[in-house]
Amino acid sequence: MGMAEVIPGVSGGTIAFITGIYEKLLQNVRNVDGTFFKHLFKGRLKDAFALLDVSFLLFLLMGMFGGIVLGVLGVSYLLETFPTVLWSFFFGLILMSIFYILSKVEHLDIYKLLIFLAGAMIAFGICLINPMQGNDHPLYLIIAGSIAISALILPGISGSFMLLIMGMYSIVIPALKNILTNFSMDAVKIVVFFGIGCLIGLALFSRVLTWTFKKYHDQTLAILSGFMLGSLYKIWPWRHPEKVLNKETNTISTLQGDQVDLTLVNNEQYKILSEQLVSPSAYLSDAYLWACIAASVVGLSIVYFLWKHDRSEQ
Repeated sequence: MGMAEVIPGVSGGTIAFITGIYEKLLQNVRNVDGTFFKHLFKGRLKDAFALLDVSFLLFLLMGMFGGIVLGVLGVSYLLETFPTVLWSFFFGLILMSIFYILSKVEHLDIYKLLIFLAGAMIAFGICLINPMQGNDHPLYLIIAGSIAISALILPGISGSFMLLIMGMYSIVIPALKNILTNFSMDAVKIVVFFGIGCLIGLALFSRVLTWTFKKYHDQTLAILSGFMLGSLYKIWPWRHPEKVLNKETNTISTLQGDQVDLTLVNNEQYKILSEQLVSPSAYLSDAYLWACIAASVVGLSIVYFLWKHDRSEQ
C-alpha cells in the first residue's frame, strides 16, 4: 500500500483489496472513534487499544512506511526510467484483481453487473476531469483532505490523483517538503488544515463503507470492482503525454506531436495532467515492449496466486 501511494493513478485501497485486508482495515479505522479518544485522553491506554487489532495495524503501518521509503527510492526511479514496464505490471495486477473481487460476489446478476458498470463509468469520468485551480483557504484545505483520504481507501481511485484534480497537488506537496527543508508557519497551516480534513474524511467515509459492506456486501464489491475497471484508463502503459503542470509556476503546457520531450515529462518540476492512449503497436520499436508484456504477466500471476491461496475461500 505504501508503494502504491507513491505511484500516481494506483490506489492503496486496491492493494488492500488484493491482499484481503480491506474490510479488516475499515473496521479498525472505524473503531478509532470518540470512545477510543476518551480512553486515550484519560490515560486508559489498555482500554483504548483494546478497541483495535494492534498487531494488525502495527505490522501494516510498518509495511506501509517501508513501502513508501522503497517507493520513493526505487519505484520513483522505475517510473522515470522504465515507466511503460512499471505501468504494465500494475495494469496486469489490477486487471486480474477485478475478476478476483467479482468472484467474491455471491450472486452476480444483471442488477449487480449494472452497478459494476456504473462504478467503472464513475472512475473513468474522474480520470477525464480537468484539474481545477486550488487555493490555501482553510475550508478548501479541509474539504480537499477529506476527499483525498476518502479516495485513498477506495480501490481504483488514487488519492494523489484527486489532489491533482482539485488543484491541490501543487499546494499540499510543496508545503510538506517546505516543513522538512525550510520550516515556515504558512506551510504548517496548510498541512494542519489538510490533516484535519483527512481525519474527518477517514472517520466518516470508513463508517459509510463499513455500513455498506454490512448491509449491501455484494453491491459494494460490485461498484468497487467497477472503480478498478474504470481506473485502468489511467494505468494503460502506452501513452503520449499531452498536458503537463509546471509545479513551480503552476502553469499548464501542451505538448504537440507524438515525439514527446521525456526529459521535460520526467523532470520533478512537472506533473502530467492528461495523456493520449495509444496502441502497443506504436511502441514496436521500444526495446522494453517484451519486458512490458512480461511485467503484465507477473502482475496477473501475483493476483492469481493470491486468489488460489485465499484462505477465506477455503
